[in-house]
Amino acid sequence: MTLKKLIILLLVLASCTPAATQSKSKKKGKNANPQPAWLSAKPETDEYYVGIGHSTKDGTNNFVQEAKKSALEDLVSEIKVNISSTSVLTSIDNNKEFRDKYEQMIQTTAADEIEEFEQVDTWQDDRNYWVYYRLSKARYREIKEQQKRDAVTLALDFFTKAKQSERSGSTIQALTFYYQGFRAVEKYLAEPITLTFEGKEIILSNEIYASMQQLLDNIQLTATPSSLKLNRRVAQSAQSVMVKAVENNNHPLADLPLMAAFEKGSGDVFPTYQTDAGGQAKILLTKIGSRDLEQSVAVSVNLLAFAGPDPSEIFKLVSSKMTVPKTDILMQVARPQVYVSAVEKNFGATKQNQQLTNRIKNYLANNGFEFTDQKDKAELWVDLTSDSEKGAQSGSIYISYVTSVIYVRTLPDSKEIYATTLDRIKGYSLDYERASQDAYNKALDSLEKDKMPELLNAILQ
Repeated sequence: MTLKKLIILLLVLASCTPAATQSKSKKKGKNANPQPAWLSAKPETDEYYVGIGHSTKDGTNNFVQEAKKSALEDLVSEIKVNISSTSVLTSIDNNKEFRDKYEQMIQTTAADEIEEFEQVDTWQDDRNYWVYYRLSKARYREIKEQQKRDAVTLALDFFTKAKQSERSGSTIQALTFYYQGFRAVEKYLAEPITLTFEGKEIILSNEIYASMQQLLDNIQLTATPSSLKLNRRVAQSAQSVMVKAVENNNHPLADLPLMAAFEKGSGDVFPTYQTDAGGQAKILLTKIGSRDLEQSVAVSVNLLAFAGPDPSEIFKLVSSKMTVPKTDILMQVARPQVYVSAVEKNFGATKQNQQLTNRIKNYLANNGFEFTDQKDKAELWVDLTSDSEKGAQSGSIYISYVTSVIYVRTLPDSKEIYATTLDRIKGYSLDYERASQDAYNKALDSLEKDKMPELLNAILQ
């Protein structure tokens, strides 16, 4: 073998060594899973809406489903809502924030309702998963147009029934039909739905909204009495409030849904009502929670009640812009007078500092109560007795116990409405006196966290 042939043979053998083979394999593997073009730049096309979704593989998640959800949301985000200048949304409110909320609601529902999108491709590596969706714009328009035609047909049927009910004087039924018509086309409020009704061209959604508002404008609510004086302890106030609903012809309006809520101050008022055959509803106020001397409750037509138990978010948004009949009940709130008797002791000897008593008085004062030294002028009597006792001694540690009993009674009948005991609250220290003080401090904590809220609630019932 010549030297030249030997050199060539060695070079061939070297190229076939494991190291060289591995190097070629790595180079080949590096290009075996190239990223697709759609991952580098989102496809732009006039024919399709496109959605690209991604999820990280963390070992615990369903990364395929997460990526699909992400892709669908991305696809839906490309579907824009164009709000017409003649749409009901513009006539209700020119505020861009209001229209942005509507557009967001439409996109949220679209993600659940969108149809016939297709999965074009997927790509993944060790840590990531990507999916590519698309939806034909032409097919999407066809589907939405058919859905819109069906919605308009249904809305027009309800609108016709509403007009018939309105003309026959059935206001509640008319409002119910108007709402059902509104619900049918609420996804198309951004665009004018123009049609001919009884020989007149109308924009349907605008006409439904305007008709509802006109019926509401013809309703008046009055409260009797419209103002009253109340004790902070509502149960001691004999007055009640009746709200009456009438239409423009002063005809009582039965079965009208109403709602009540504190407008100034706070407390518990039964929230929903329905007027009786005489157009009346009795407002049930059960508790006044604020210490304000002047408070008010607003009673208004409960527009959401026409939507049933599950009103749509869109109707909530639009109805918040409607003007509903309302009446206010003004209240002058008197602060109850409290008489306090208390004995606080330390191992049988009267304490100079009445810690528990002072804490109760401060709490009641901050919650709108006043105090009197004359028992015959008080409405409530708070009676407190407390004493400490010596416990065991363990080395240098002394133990003391505090027991406190609290009663609340109404006056002048001395009827007990609240009673509680702080039983043998344990304190530790280097002598009995300081252990007693530790026990009193712990009793104060228990009183403030648990007992005083109970006491206040019992008083205000």
